[in-house]
Amino acid sequence: MIQSIFSTLSLVLFGFFVILTSSCQEQKERKEVSIEELPTDHSDLNTYAKRHIEAALRIPATEKYTLSIHKENLDGDDKQDAIILVNRYQFAMDEAVKSNNSAKRAELGFMGNYNYIFYFDGALNLISPPLAIPSSPMLPLKVSFENISSSSFKDILIDFRIRNSSYEDYYTVTNHSPRRIFQWKIFDGLGTPNQESFIFNYETGSYSEAKDIVISKGRIGAIPKKADLFIYEPTITAENKQETLYRFFYLPQKGIYATNK
Repeated sequence: MIQSIFSTLSLVLFGFFVILTSSCQEQKERKEVSIEELPTDHSDLNTYAKRHIEAALRIPATEKYTLSIHKENLDGDDKQDAIILVNRYQFAMDEAVKSNNSAKRAELGFMGNYNYIFYFDGALNLISPPLAIPSSPMLPLKVSFENISSSSFKDILIDFRIRNSSYEDYYTVTNHSPRRIFQWKIFDGLGTPNQESFIFNYETGSYSEAKDIVISKGRIGAIPKKADLFIYEPTITAENKQETLYRFFYLPQKGIYATNK
C-alpha cells in the first residue's frame, strides 16, 4: 500500500516537474520586450521595435530582414502611434531552398507568412504581437493613412502582393488593436488579357460617420516587355468616364463594410 502511494506521488511530482519545465521553456521562447524596457519618449522606438520583433518572430542574429516605422495618430488620443512593417525575404528564400518543392514555391511567388505588421500604441507605450499578412515576400508591404472612420484620427491601409495581383486591407484601431474592416483588389491578372485595376475614393458616409468607400474602374499603363509581373508595380489612372462600380458603406453594428450589390 505504502509502495503504491509512493509510486503515485512520484508520478505526480514527475508530471509537475515536466509541466513546470515546459512552462519555463515556453516563457523563455516567447520572451518579449517588457513595458519597463520600452522608451518613454518614443525617441528610440527603432531600437526597441527591433528587439521586440526579433523576439516575437524568433529572428536569429544572422538573418537579414527589413523593418520600417510609420508614425501617425491612429486612435484619437494625443499620443503618436506607429505601424511597423517587417519583411523576411531572406527567410522565405532559405525555406524555399530547404524544401522539396522550391520550383513550385517560385511559381506561387513564394507565398507565405513573411510580411508582418506590428502596432505601436503611443498611450500604452506598447508594441502589439505580430499580425501576419499572407503574401509574397518579394515585395514588402506598403502602408498609407486616411481619415475614413473618423476625422480625428487616421485609419491604416496596407497594400500587399500575391503573384501578379495586389490587394489593399483597411484597418481601424479598436481597443488598442488594429481590426480589419475592408479588403479589395488594387489590380488583378497583371499582364494577362483579363487584367483589371481599380480606383478608390472616399465620400460622406451613408449610414455612419465612417466614409463610404467608392470604387471605380482604373486603367493600367503600358507594361515593359521583360517586366517581372510578380514585382512590377504598374501605373494606374482613372478611366475617362468615371463610373462607380461599387459603393461600400460601414455598418457600425457589424463592424464591417457592406454593399447593396
